[in-house]
Amino acid sequence: MSESPRKILVTSALPYANGPIHIGHLVEYIQTDIWARFQRARGHEAIYVCADDAHGTPIMLKARAEGIEPEELIARVRREHEADFAGFLIGFDHYHSTHSDENRYCATFIYDALKAGGHIAVRTIKQAYDPEAGMFLPDRFIKGTCPKCGATDQYGDSCEACGATYSPMDLKDAVSAISGARPIARDSEHHFFKLADFEPFLREWTGSGRLQSAIRNKLNEWFETGLADWDISRDSPYFGFEIPGAPGKFFYVWLDAPVGYMASFKAYAEKRQLDFDAWWGAESDTEMYHFIGKDIAYFHTLFWPAMLHGAGFRTPTAVFCHGFLTVNGQKMSKSRGTFIRARDYLDHLNPEALRYYFAAKLGAGVDDIDLQMDDFVQRVNSDLVGKVVNIASRCAGFLTKRFDSALSDHLPRPDLHQQFVVAGDTIARHYEAREYSQAMRQIMALADQANQYIDEARPWVLAKDPASADDVQAICTQGLDLFRILTMYLAPVLPRLAERAGRFLNREDLAWAAREEPLIGGTIRPYEPLMTRIEPSAVEALLDASREHLAPTPTGPVDEPATKTPNAAAVDTPDSGSPAMEPIADTIDFETFARLDLRIARIAAAEYVQGADKLLRLTLELTDGEQRQVFAGIRSAYTPEALVGRLTVMVANLAPRKMRFGVSEGMVLAAGPGGRDLFLLSPDAGATPGMRVK
Repeated sequence: MSESPRKILVTSALPYANGPIHIGHLVEYIQTDIWARFQRARGHEAIYVCADDAHGTPIMLKARAEGIEPEELIARVRREHEADFAGFLIGFDHYHSTHSDENRYCATFIYDALKAGGHIAVRTIKQAYDPEAGMFLPDRFIKGTCPKCGATDQYGDSCEACGATYSPMDLKDAVSAISGARPIARDSEHHFFKLADFEPFLREWTGSGRLQSAIRNKLNEWFETGLADWDISRDSPYFGFEIPGAPGKFFYVWLDAPVGYMASFKAYAEKRQLDFDAWWGAESDTEMYHFIGKDIAYFHTLFWPAMLHGAGFRTPTAVFCHGFLTVNGQKMSKSRGTFIRARDYLDHLNPEALRYYFAAKLGAGVDDIDLQMDDFVQRVNSDLVGKVVNIASRCAGFLTKRFDSALSDHLPRPDLHQQFVVAGDTIARHYEAREYSQAMRQIMALADQANQYIDEARPWVLAKDPASADDVQAICTQGLDLFRILTMYLAPVLPRLAERAGRFLNREDLAWAAREEPLIGGTIRPYEPLMTRIEPSAVEALLDASREHLAPTPTGPVDEPATKTPNAAAVDTPDSGSPAMEPIADTIDFETFARLDLRIARIAAAEYVQGADKLLRLTLELTDGEQRQVFAGIRSAYTPEALVGRLTVMVANLAPRKMRFGVSEGMVLAAGPGGRDLFLLSPDAGATPGMRVK
């Protein structure tokens, strides 16, 4: 498969600069890095840029809580992020920050161009204001009682119990999550991007093969409901860039965050003396691809292309969305030790093991992937150690001990070499299409074939006969030739192993085309283990270490609720790691608490609720076959299949409540800041349905 050289710009979503990288983030960065490395191996110019997303209310508040300036916080987090990415061999060409001169320039340029084109509207709106904190409150910084169903402790934009949406000023008993004060309504002048101006362009752009079908279908729903104006301004105090000509007004973080791709490339281009306009101009013939999580698709497939088009820049060639990561079939859990920070993983395990496991799971769709710890150990040990690396260790010893490390000058099975070379065309198509699991499957089938060849040739038997020495040398040379091709195919996933294998074989060219040249003649270096087995004890040590880091952690490179639609006002969300974000409720006496009947229940069935974005319908089993129907606002954190059969804790004596989806006959207990960071309470081993919690 021969291609003309391409110029490709590749990006990953920007991690938010107020918390550490965890293995959920790494799904995206590993997926992107593999694709960029593959493109370079094919001879293309693939530039991979990223940056820290460094603006917004959560960062401002976290810095304030630590008694430091936001600039100090984001500088520290950036150093940590870059170290973690380097540990996982993420090969950025340039890593930047949205709090940079380049980003200020690019964001301002785009805003001015949109304003000049008549695509910015300014109007006065009513907003919730915290009189004690002296600031306007984003919706997610307001908590209160749902005006529709009466559920307490709900956010200011939507109810997780009944799914209703509303204005934060409609909340009953509303309080600020910052100070605990009751918000008041206050007028504020805001700037809006008129997204509907670009509906014809967006319909054509989203329908032109640039998106996965699942994402395109979701966008069609938003088109049907109409594209509303997007609030792109925030009031002081706010950590970000002030809007030109609007004192006290700042660009909303989600306006300048995607501009960070452009700014990072601009900084790289200036350093490398590249033509910025040749890559970002409207007539550019280069390619640009964004890898992102499916929860932020609408920012990258509606707002971002519209902003670029309106400002006279090129738009993305394609946007590739991926799903979320679960661990052992469930959402990542701090209590179970499966909420794993990148740094904790690097302290205990080989980063290439996780890169391979993710690659073996990843396809081109938006489905979630699961990290099964037992399967992780078994697959890495079986595939990489038992199959691939085993080929080198089986053959190297014979050549080192009997032939002075010299390779044969011929291959006994040149047809087998050619078969492996030809297979590279199919493997390349899988990489190009992001069907990594298919590529890994084919590579491991080739590894099986190479091991089978060695088994059938039996060099250890032939070595007993001095007359067969040439055959032994040729067989082992053939084995190492096949091993070399395999490591070249795996190089985008396992760059360190491939480099070490290249040095061992004295053939360090990892370009895709270099596989065609047989590994004959010359010598090899002394063999050293290229990868060792994962011991289950190392995994247990990792999980133990993860349990020690229970501080809440940001869940992704966004500070936006995953359930927001482009027709709702865009808001900041509070950083779950900031102290004093959740006001303590009024105290109750012990007798009031004792009236709660907390029971262990088994989840007999779970299903999605049609028409509700946040609810799951649970069938809970108590004693003597008693069942209860409960509606729980945990859809953002769990799939129905992940819940069936597990035990949980429910409030059994809560009065039934009629909802528009049916009657809820209790409440299950969960903890966490919300969204994907929500953890259903689970009892320890030995608990049985109906048992009272004391």
